[in-house]
Amino acid sequence: MTILLYDLVGSDMTRPFSPHCWKAAMALAHKGLDYRSVPTRFLDVSAVEGGASKTVPVIRDGDVVVADSFAIALYLEQAYPDRPSLFEGAGGEAHARFVERWSQLTIHPYIGAAALTALHGMQDAANAAYFRESREARFGKSLEEVSAARDAGLQSFRASLEPLRSMLSYQPWIGGDGPLFADYIVFGALQWARIATPYQLLDAADPIAAWFGRCLELHDGLAGHVAAAA
Repeated sequence: MTILLYDLVGSDMTRPFSPHCWKAAMALAHKGLDYRSVPTRFLDVSAVEGGASKTVPVIRDGDVVVADSFAIALYLEQAYPDRPSLFEGAGGEAHARFVERWSQLTIHPYIGAAALTALHGMQDAANAAYFRESREARFGKSLEEVSAARDAGLQSFRASLEPLRSMLSYQPWIGGDGPLFADYIVFGALQWARIATPYQLLDAADPIAAWFGRCLELHDGLAGHVAAAA
């Protein structure tokens, strides 16, 4: 049975942008599972699976509904143990949880601010109004004021990625010899930026940019086939 993945989109349903939904999509592809993306806009989320979650991703696998990208990965690992592993054991789960927290606290804040006006521009009228109201309440200032600070913070953001950059000098993937869910966590954040804005977060010569390029090619180019922001 095909798994349903409720996937966050803007006015263009062919360009899902949520970093968390990309984690789930890459996890499903890693497991080699058939799934169908269900394009879901911000204002549609509350109706997903009868209000199963306030956020997406959400998956339906037969009678099972699971919300939250990490919970989805854990579910897929347990439900499909014969498929390629996302964690390679309990240690990998713990490692991925650390990577998730690092990504959420180090990478997401800068990207979320730097791409804010671009993300607003991706929405239709009703969802754009929701996005502006909710995000301006969160930041306490206009979207334009938030995004205007991105140039000043760019070098600090790039410097904050040094642990990842250094690690990639020892091994090709965060997961070691091959990608694991930990890779998809960080990839999801950078794919979020790639789809939302042409703003160059990484220097082209950065080893992280090369790793990101390899991620785009995984699973028959699943992520790379989605158009980047122009």
